[in-house]
Amino acid sequence: MNAVRLPSADGGIRLHRPNAAPLEPLACGPAHSRVFYAAAHVVADPLAASAESGPVVDWDATLAFRRRLWSQGLGVAEAMDTAQRGAGLDWPVAAELIRRSAAEARAVGGRILCGAGTDQLSPDGAHSLAAITAAYEEQLAHVEACGAQPVLMASRALARAARGPEDYLEVYGGLLRQSAGPVVLHWLGPLFDHRLVGYWGHEDVDQAADVLLKIIAECPEKVDGIKVSLLDADREVAIRRRLPEGVRCYTGDDHHYPELIAGDGVRTGDALLGVFDPLAPIAARAALALDRGDPEGFRRLLDPTVALARHLFAPPTHHYKTGVVLLAWLAGYQDHFTMVGGLQSARSLPHLATAYERADLLGLFPEPELAAARMRQLLAVHGVTS
Repeated sequence: MNAVRLPSADGGIRLHRPNAAPLEPLACGPAHSRVFYAAAHVVADPLAASAESGPVVDWDATLAFRRRLWSQGLGVAEAMDTAQRGAGLDWPVAAELIRRSAAEARAVGGRILCGAGTDQLSPDGAHSLAAITAAYEEQLAHVEACGAQPVLMASRALARAARGPEDYLEVYGGLLRQSAGPVVLHWLGPLFDHRLVGYWGHEDVDQAADVLLKIIAECPEKVDGIKVSLLDADREVAIRRRLPEGVRCYTGDDHHYPELIAGDGVRTGDALLGVFDPLAPIAARAALALDRGDPEGFRRLLDPTVALARHLFAPPTHHYKTGVVLLAWLAGYQDHFTMVGGLQSARSLPHLATAYERADLLGLFPEPELAAARMRQLLAVHGVTS
């Protein structure tokens, strides 16, 4: 295959020869030793992605991508940040996404979690705790009615309204007491969303962790686990060690996930990761290695993916979704590189070029020639020709 001319951040051009040995297709059941969820992206309708009437989702392509994740043994974390929740995907469309994906999960026997938050509230308004609780309750009821397990997502409205830790204890305590079954709590750090600074009532992370752990300790039977997205491996390990027995720690750290999943000799970790959207073929193989009792093989598979993950999640971290969707297009899992709200333009051309190169070196494109051809098309639109 001919080399692809890729632009560098310094203005130069480098040559990349596409990988001639991509990963073989894989179909397998869920792992037994760990629980892996991929926070999945949505496929926008390219003719209406930025329409004034609101976001429009290509349902067939979106559900097909979820079936691909389930076929590789991964669970789907639905309507989370990776699906542009709070970044173009509004609650009415998210509610429909949850309904359709939950039904599809039942049809194929796939594992699914779905995000419940407060994003039906005006983002610019000041809301009372009662209004915030009611918004959570509406979404929690919808997820449960669809037959899915809820994730109580971090709320921008609550971060703005809360006067201190006691308000978080009140809101979350009430939600846990009325939930039909165990939920997953979600701590999304300010690197992912600056509007969540001071979540749990403290800017100091250790004090905030104390509040979170108190919430869990009051209703441990209603908490399946906590997704920790702080990009701070040491603090995540410290939190994990303090969790009650039976409460999982789902790493959301897209920089340090191999060692966090492997464990620290005291407790192992599970995963709920946006980066498992593009890394599914490798993540599935790594999970099978753990099932075989082969932790070294697990690290040999997953450690080389960290360079791509850190690139995709480089600051501004909340734009990681652009690289995720690019890779899905290059891999042939969707027919276009268009995102809800036009966010395909959120990353620079050199950033996208590096994402392509690192994904190709990992063998993530089933048809390397197709990926190279599509990358050349994108480059040509921006004036970089072969």
